[in-house]
Amino acid sequence: MTPTPGTGKYEEVLARCRRLEPVVAAVAHPCEETALAGAINAADAGLIKPILVGPIAKIREVANQHAISLEQARIVDAAHSHAAAAKAVELVRQGEAEILMKGSLHSDELLAAVIAKDTGLRTGRRVSHVFIMDVPTYHKVLVVTDAAVNIAPTLEDKVDIVQNAIDLAVSLGIRKPKVAILAAVETVNSKMQATLDAAALCKMADRGQIKDGLLDGPLAFDNAIDKEAAHIKGIVSAVAGDPDILLVPDLESGNMLAKQLTFLANADSAGLVLGARVPIVLTSRADSVRSRIASCGVAVLVAHARRQQLQAAS
Repeated sequence: MTPTPGTGKYEEVLARCRRLEPVVAAVAHPCEETALAGAINAADAGLIKPILVGPIAKIREVANQHAISLEQARIVDAAHSHAAAAKAVELVRQGEAEILMKGSLHSDELLAAVIAKDTGLRTGRRVSHVFIMDVPTYHKVLVVTDAAVNIAPTLEDKVDIVQNAIDLAVSLGIRKPKVAILAAVETVNSKMQATLDAAALCKMADRGQIKDGLLDGPLAFDNAIDKEAAHIKGIVSAVAGDPDILLVPDLESGNMLAKQLTFLANADSAGLVLGARVPIVLTSRADSVRSRIASCGVAVLVAHARRQQLQAAS
């Protein structure tokens, strides 16, 4: 998605949301200022209808201390963060919410409730995380995956990780998302597993095992992101210099890449977990208000795309 002149990349996403009705979001344990304000700000922007799940007295106390209005929110009582995560997931399973949103509990605590065998939100897909990044020096929204959930993904894991990211990009309005599969080098080397995985993923896409995306790799970061660097290396690729998605080899490299873009290139990063029954907004206390709103906006687009798929299948 290339932004129109005079608008930011996230603002382009939010412009698409204005044509859609707000989506109900279950917010797990919003018992701290940024978590609570993030949900209410998203409601004020017309993106979500929040259900705040947590200890009612604590939620009201935080709202009073920071002058946060709860008029637009429904509150469901849960004694503590663990109970709030379980209850928020239950609300999704019951069809009362189409988005799950992290409040002020640990990500691991929320995701444990999501992946619980009998009571969670698992599907046939592996759960994975995406950073949807607005990098000032890049010409469109850039998706980095997986930098927060899968530590050392296998080839089979990467199939789900990349398909989750492609489906997300399609819901953002990108017709044929371009995926750069990153490694340290751009040639296949039997001693470097990331290059073997990249080559296999590209062939799997050729065979229809990965759908709706254009994949290329292995690509080193420079020739993935810069056409001139790719040209110097003699790489002929429709992806090089213009990727929508960067698929990283493992969590450590992905997390470093995303944080380098944030702290050295002044990028904003929205965070989402995919592959569950509903999109999961996973923000941190360090996220800007703009990033939090963008995370909700992307989740709304994914939720509406999922709704259309379910209607088409019925």
